[in-house]
Amino acid sequence: MIKEIDINNGIKHLSKNDKVLRTIIKKIPKCNLRPRRKYFNNIVNSIIGQQLSVASAKAIRDKFNNHFKNQISAEKIIVTEDIILRQLGLSNAKVKYIKDLSSKILSREVSLKNISSKTDQEIIEELTKVKGIGVWTTHMFLMFTLGRINILPTGDLGIKKSVMLNYGFKKMPSEEQVAKISKKYNWEPYNSIASWYLWRALDMKPETL
Repeated sequence: MIKEIDINNGIKHLSKNDKVLRTIIKKIPKCNLRPRRKYFNNIVNSIIGQQLSVASAKAIRDKFNNHFKNQISAEKIIVTEDIILRQLGLSNAKVKYIKDLSSKILSREVSLKNISSKTDQEIIEELTKVKGIGVWTTHMFLMFTLGRINILPTGDLGIKKSVMLNYGFKKMPSEEQVAKISKKYNWEPYNSIASWYLWRALDMKPETL
């Protein structure tokens, strides 16, 4: 679980080892990664956000949360008609994914109880039992819900784009190339903090970096 001292140590480590990240870190407000509660809600929100822009994902999440009056639960989702979920902006596939998650939670095929005590790999194996939850969604859960400090979401389009723009790639790097950049510039054991800054760098105008 990430703490303030971890963020401070991570910033020092990354600034020392990677001049690109050092420049980005100086120009962006301090990393605010924090663990969150409501595990189920956060997984649902990650499913909603799959392959969508930040703005599109937020709009659908807002409608979804408003519909359930911010009281999302597996019990409520499982009894909600698919057509209603579609009207909230979910694709047919995401309706199936969220229903499958709810079903597996209720049947206890998937358990979120004490999940924070499991290893990263154990959590990936647990959550990927659900249709539509792959490594990317699990990485988002590990980083933004559990606050794990050394997650590198190599398959994330935002991370790939930021690596391309900031590390001299002429086209979108592969997952293997992203991993090599992390290794080359010694991001471990602070891959989550490095990733956070790479995402934020995309929000900045190129001339300010």
